[in-house]
Amino acid sequence: MTLRRSSTTPLLATASALLALLALAGCAPDPAPAPTGSALRTPSSQAPTPTTTPTPSRAPVAIPTDCREILSDAVLAQLADVPLNDPAFGTAGAQADGSLTCIWGSPSTDTGRLTTTISKKSRGPALDMLNALVGEGFTCYTPDNGTRCEKVWVDPQYPVNDGRTLFWRDDVLIDTQYVGLAPSGYTDAVISRVFG
Repeated sequence: MTLRRSSTTPLLATASALLALLALAGCAPDPAPAPTGSALRTPSSQAPTPTTTPTPSRAPVAIPTDCREILSDAVLAQLADVPLNDPAFGTAGAQADGSLTCIWGSPSTDTGRLTTTISKKSRGPALDMLNALVGEGFTCYTPDNGTRCEKVWVDPQYPVNDGRTLFWRDDVLIDTQYVGLAPSGYTDAVISRVFG
C-alpha cells in the first residue's frame, strides 16, 4: 500500500504559522503615544538668554580742593617757610571750573616759585598736548598708569633751574611749573594724593 500525502497538510502548516504570528503579535508592546502639540514646541522665547555682566565703570577722579592736602608731610616740611597762594599772584586755590591752582612762593622775589594746576582734561586733547611737548625737548614716559612729561632748563636771567612737569591719567592733568623751587618728591606726592 502506498501512502499519499494529503493536500491538507500544507494548509494546516500555513494556518499554524499564521496563528503563531498572531499570538506573538498580541505579546508585542503598545507603540509609544504620539507627541502632543506642547511636546513639539521649541523653547525659543522661553529659553533663558545669556546676559553679559556689565563691567563696573571707574569712578571719576575727584580733584582736591586744598593745596596742602595734595602733598605729603615730607614735601610740606620742605615748603614750611614758603608762602602759599599769596594774593599778589592772583586767584589761587579751588577754582570755579573745578580745578585747583596752588602757588608756592613770595611775590618779593622772581625766583623760588612753584605753581601747580590740577584740572580735568580728556584723553585726546591731553595726549595731543603731551606729544607736542616731545618736540620741545620734554622727556615723556608712562609711570603710575599715566603719562608724565618733564623738562629742566637754566633760567635765562637767574642762576637757578626752571622746569615743568606734567602728569595725565584718568582725565586729570597735573601741571607744575617752577622757577628755582623744586622740592624733592613733589610731583610723586601730588600723584599719590590725587590718584590714591
